[in-house]
Amino acid sequence: MRKRGLVVGLGVAGMSAAIGLRQAGWTPVIVERAPQRRTGGYFVGLMPEGKRAAVDLGIAEYLHTRNPPEGGKAWSLTRRGNRVPGVGFLHQRGDPAAVVRGDIEAALWRSTCGDAAGEPIDVRFATTPVEIDDTGSDVRVLFEEAGTGAQYREHFDLVVGADGLRSRVRRMVFGPHEDYMTKWDAMVCVFPLQDQVPSFAATDSIISARAGRAVWVFGFADRPPTVLLTYRTEDTRRESTGSTAQRLRTVFSEMDDPAVRHTLAALEETPDYLFDSVHQVKMPRWSHGRVALSGDAAWCPNLYSGMGATAALQGGAELGRALLQSPDDPRYRPDHLGSTVAPAHQEAPASRTVEAADVRAVEPSRRGTSLGDPAPRVHSARAKVGEGPCQNMGMELNRENSKPGMCAE
Repeated sequence: MRKRGLVVGLGVAGMSAAIGLRQAGWTPVIVERAPQRRTGGYFVGLMPEGKRAAVDLGIAEYLHTRNPPEGGKAWSLTRRGNRVPGVGFLHQRGDPAAVVRGDIEAALWRSTCGDAAGEPIDVRFATTPVEIDDTGSDVRVLFEEAGTGAQYREHFDLVVGADGLRSRVRRMVFGPHEDYMTKWDAMVCVFPLQDQVPSFAATDSIISARAGRAVWVFGFADRPPTVLLTYRTEDTRRESTGSTAQRLRTVFSEMDDPAVRHTLAALEETPDYLFDSVHQVKMPRWSHGRVALSGDAAWCPNLYSGMGATAALQGGAELGRALLQSPDDPRYRPDHLGSTVAPAHQEAPASRTVEAADVRAVEPSRRGTSLGDPAPRVHSARAKVGEGPCQNMGMELNRENSKPGMCAE
């Protein structure tokens, strides 16, 4: 009888883990709290490890990339709004692939549905686990369906929590968020633009930064840009009250340049944006008995690393390999990942520095580990759900001697 594995979460990490399970000869089941699959999303830079993982998972040929020729032009804006040549995310070593989050998920979904190689995977929307009981011989999970409130129980050989930064599985099995999520005293807002900043080419990327604040516009070859706004704050809870657009206008009020004006005006009109605090997840291990974590739930490498999507893809591929190596031991053993996934996101920043001096102003100091932040504010025309923004922007910055309101030198 084939072993059954439950994956909680239908994001990049979740579908990657499910495909990895299927490759190992398991029968995966995915549950997702949202009523439907998310599409679109913000800029993601897929690093070499992520591209190799896409090949291993069998989705590379379905992954649509959007790199402008030679990475496109990148501009840094001065305090007066003048443009000077800059260094963009796509100009770093390793030839990263420019995609939006939905591009990766669309490729994974094609495999998940069975349109690519492999059997279709059972996906259950609007469903969440409310109890997880690891008996030692199996895992008994109680599910609840949104809307009806109906509950039912099933048994699995393995449960993988791939449900994001504020993982429900991690909280239920490993302990409270405060034990694993470090605070970085920073906020981020990401959303797609309908059009490029006036006077810039459609594929241009733009950086406008001051001490503790920055706006990044990411240009693509074949779609409008996406934008990232990020800033430091001493109280992230306070930032999540009131109007997001008004709060960002206040924070960026002293930055009057074309990129800032355009993005703030666009934010007031967009139905799709994510506004959240920035965190990193640090855990001594990623498994407990027959329950494991993957993606941001396990090792969120922090927004500024640019390795979130890459690590999520590689985590799924390595999970499948680990289970193939131990076919008679269904317990997930993270030591198999120690020489692969961990270096991919923990050591990568040393060789993947985006050398734009203005951007150094953004890196927050990481002071303490107390956590009381609310869930991310996700506004969507489709569904108000989200997994957290802990990935994909690729700002590798020095936080030594960093203080609130000052540049990190």
